[in-house]
Amino acid sequence: MSKPKTKVEFEQVALLIEEARNRAFQKVNEELVLLYFKVGNIVSGKVSAGAWGDNTVEELAGYIASKYPGLQGFNRRGLYRMRQFFETYTAPEFVSPVVTQIEQSENEALRFVSAVLTQISWTHHLLILSKTRTTEEKLFYIHACINEHWSTRELERQLNSAVFERTVLANKKVPALMKQLPQNLFKDPYIFEFLDLPDGHSETDLEKALMLNLQKIILEIGKGFTYMGHQYRLQVGNKDYYTDLLFYQRDLQCLVLFELKIQEFEPEFLGKLNFYLEALDRDVKRPFENSSIGVLLCKGKDTAVVEYAMARNTSPAIIADYETKLIPKKLLANKLHQLIEQLSKR
Repeated sequence: MSKPKTKVEFEQVALLIEEARNRAFQKVNEELVLLYFKVGNIVSGKVSAGAWGDNTVEELAGYIASKYPGLQGFNRRGLYRMRQFFETYTAPEFVSPVVTQIEQSENEALRFVSAVLTQISWTHHLLILSKTRTTEEKLFYIHACINEHWSTRELERQLNSAVFERTVLANKKVPALMKQLPQNLFKDPYIFEFLDLPDGHSETDLEKALMLNLQKIILEIGKGFTYMGHQYRLQVGNKDYYTDLLFYQRDLQCLVLFELKIQEFEPEFLGKLNFYLEALDRDVKRPFENSSIGVLLCKGKDTAVVEYAMARNTSPAIIADYETKLIPKKLLANKLHQLIEQLSKR
């Protein structure tokens, strides 16, 4: 009788199957995105030259449907989306800064599509095309999808919560002490619309809701954060202290403490946060790790009060807002436009 195989050995085979399936899926996706780009090229050229009108595109959709029954995505609307896809990513203001500094050509655009745009699905592209306007915004979401491995559902949530505008605005407000950190690592504000909290909620209500939605919280916080616990106990002298949310940030190799406040920022909040950071660095941080970082999540803040409070603060700390409802994207876009105008006048 042969010796029973262990579960570990079975898992090795399952892993090989999973890796092969992922490679096959990626290859199919690459071919589809390239196909849509090339079809968009033809439709764009014919329509722009006046050789095809709306009726001709409709006829093309019908021809494809009769020749390939059951093939999805090639109706009239889909063909015009392919045209939009081609025209967007061959526009000089988009391709030239991204691919190369030499003269733009169709081959250069195709190279960019092959190297970058095929890394995300067609559904990702449709969302980005329909919900963004500028080159910078599109690039931001494309690279976020690639680097953060966002699902289409997560991408849609981040688009709706205007993470691009929030990130740009937040980067302009990071204290000097934090400038050495990687960009886009910390947000302001954080959006927790999925918590479904009532008006007048307590800090306990907020913490409980965060724990019930931990996976979504980690997605909102960002890449590289590992959850370590809530109400994390710190013993200083003969007294125990309990922190709110403790994470480990792999890229920074440091502990990150999130402290929750349901009211507007007050300067005294910093004293308690700094106390916790000192305790973490003395008693929890390992020798090879960097100094702990604190993030105060407040329900609003006066920027002048924050500036004064942070002026002599020596601990790496960030004061950020949190929202339990989506901020209107139009409002954030207006704020971003105002910021750009201010910078252009300097």
